[in-house]
Order: sequence, then C-alpha cells, then structure tokens
Amino acid sequence: MERTEFVKLSSKALRRLDDALGELEHDDLDVDLAGDVLTLDFADGTSFVINAHSAAGQIWMAANRNAWHFDYVSDGEHWVADKTGDELFATVSREVGAKLGTSVEIG
Repeated sequence: MERTEFVKLSSKALRRLDDALGELEHDDLDVDLAGDVLTLDFADGTSFVINAHSAAGQIWMAANRNAWHFDYVSDGEHWVADKTGDELFATVSREVGAKLGTSVEIG
C-alpha cells in the first residue's frame, strides 16, 4: 500500500476509535488523539496506546502487556492482526470493556 493511502486509512481508523471512545464519557477513561497516536489513560494509571506505524504499514496496539500489529484488509475495509486474526475495533472494544468492566461497542 502506498504511504498516502496508509495515512488516509489509518487516520480514519484512529479518528473512529477516538470518536467512539470519547463518547463513552466514562470517568475512568481519558482519550487523547495526537497526530497518529491514540492514548487511552485509565484512572488506575494504566495506558493503552494505539498508533499508526507508517514504516510497517500497520496500526499497532499495546494494552495489558500484549501487543497487536494490524494490517489493512481491503475486502471488508478492516484492520486484522497478522498473528492472531483479531480485528482492530473488536479488539479495542474487548480490551477497553474488560478494563472498564462494561460492554463497549465500536461501530
């Protein structure tokens, strides 16, 4: 994938996450999108980081001592982890929901 296309697609995904998580209005979660890095800070001091890694052409996520590298899959327009097959939005929903103790849906 060309770099300009990656930037466009990854920016769209990060904005989607930022919008959805920002709408949660949960006291235990602070969401901050700065450039190509989305940081999720929790009240207990834990942070999750999701960023666009343009050199690899992937979106990377670090959460709860785990890491995922998501590749863009054009037939369905979603991001899938190369090693686990996990989908980006479902993974963020699951991990954030587990951390907050509530159901989180990112549409």
